[in-house]
Amino acid sequence: MRFLPGHQPSTDLTYADVFLVPARSDVPSRFDVDLTTTDGTGTTIPVVVANMTAVAGRRMSETVARRGGITILPQDVPTDVVADVVADVKAKDTVIETPVTVGPHDTVHTALSLIGKRSHGAVVVVEDGRPVGVISEADWEDVDRFTQVHQVMSADPQVIDAAVLDRGRAGLEAAFDELTHARLKLAPVVRDGRLVGVLSRRGALRSSVYTPAVDTRGRLRVGAAVGINGDVAGKARALLDAGVDVLVVDTAHGHQERMLRALDAVRSVDPQVPVAAGNVVTADGVRDLVAAGADIVKVGVGPGAMCTTRMQTAVGRPQFSAVLECAEAARELGAHVWADGGVRHPRDVALALAAGASQVMIGSWFAGTYESPGDLHTDGTGRLYKESFGMASARAVAARTAGRVSGFERARKSLYEEGISASRMYLDPDRPGVEDLLDVITSGLRSSCTYAGVRTLAEFAERARVGVQSSAGYEEGRPLPAGW
Repeated sequence: MRFLPGHQPSTDLTYADVFLVPARSDVPSRFDVDLTTTDGTGTTIPVVVANMTAVAGRRMSETVARRGGITILPQDVPTDVVADVVADVKAKDTVIETPVTVGPHDTVHTALSLIGKRSHGAVVVVEDGRPVGVISEADWEDVDRFTQVHQVMSADPQVIDAAVLDRGRAGLEAAFDELTHARLKLAPVVRDGRLVGVLSRRGALRSSVYTPAVDTRGRLRVGAAVGINGDVAGKARALLDAGVDVLVVDTAHGHQERMLRALDAVRSVDPQVPVAAGNVVTADGVRDLVAAGADIVKVGVGPGAMCTTRMQTAVGRPQFSAVLECAEAARELGAHVWADGGVRHPRDVALALAAGASQVMIGSWFAGTYESPGDLHTDGTGRLYKESFGMASARAVAARTAGRVSGFERARKSLYEEGISASRMYLDPDRPGVEDLLDVITSGLRSSCTYAGVRTLAEFAERARVGVQSSAGYEEGRPLPAGW
């Protein structure tokens, strides 16, 4: 990446302070851009779901990996639960989506409570392992919530044979045409008559565009985090035994002695997977963490939507400049950086990658989706939301230390927090699922690459040209939401 002549900055920059300049391009289509990463994580899009309790869980891990990214499970989750989640994710199909199911004699209330677990918008009614009906929100309008679903379901649903999808792109196209002809958004997928999942029209399209992030055995990838306190080596060993594909050694202030000791402990168990560590915002921090054993360094202090560190402590650094400096230092050492936090729009993802990050870590942006772990709530106007909170907040610290320290000590720790303990993350009615957000992020990134005249992320980081703009310049690029 290079700055335009006369645009060399004299101050540190945020993503809003800069813009990308188009160049002569011979890339005919966005589909000709390869978003595969090169940091050893095996992802095919440069998106990492942050290890936040309100964001990263079972459903998020499966869904994002199917579309090429990876989710990092939080360090607060007990190791046995992580092992269960990893096993579950790796057992999922890379094309066929996981259904939400009920029995014929379950109530509409039960179906209603489950439908928000996925973004399909439908529940499959199953009897003896076979789909006997489908129920959607339209079916239970003005219906008593204790009505049994067999009374209101669409019975004998059209199904797709899994053997069709075994044919790859041709099978996806055939399934899409079948759903379109039947005017269906979704259909159960069966093998030998038994339900194995669902496929939506949009899911068929996505599977033709995205390449799943899979391990050497063809299973979906998932990562997990470990903290810097306690038996770090033991926790790391347990996570590796569970089958995680990436280890993240995580703390808010990564450039400290305990982090270096934790990295040494992780390396002592000889992990055969990439090890990420952070967070830092300087080249010195990168050099020290790489020397201690990190393959990837997480960059970002204070840019997250749930983080109050900068307002509380004045510590941090504008994220674009932090990523730019840290990525250059990592590149000299043969390592990589993840840009962690501060992205609000697809443009910010593109700018982080142009600055040299191998991937972008996203948290709060994904909290308001069907796939995040929290329960769906409705506000007074009928809008759907989920609760999110920062990982340095009093709420997160209390959960992290429960059972490990005394109540008195937990109360002491709660006096000092650097994060928001409760925030409503509203679901976007137009993009309520994480896949919807991945679509808009990757389509914007692909377009950025075509504007820059590049076909890979490595070329993008090398050839991107960036200028510095005023706040008025940034505002000029924002669309008018309500017209003139």
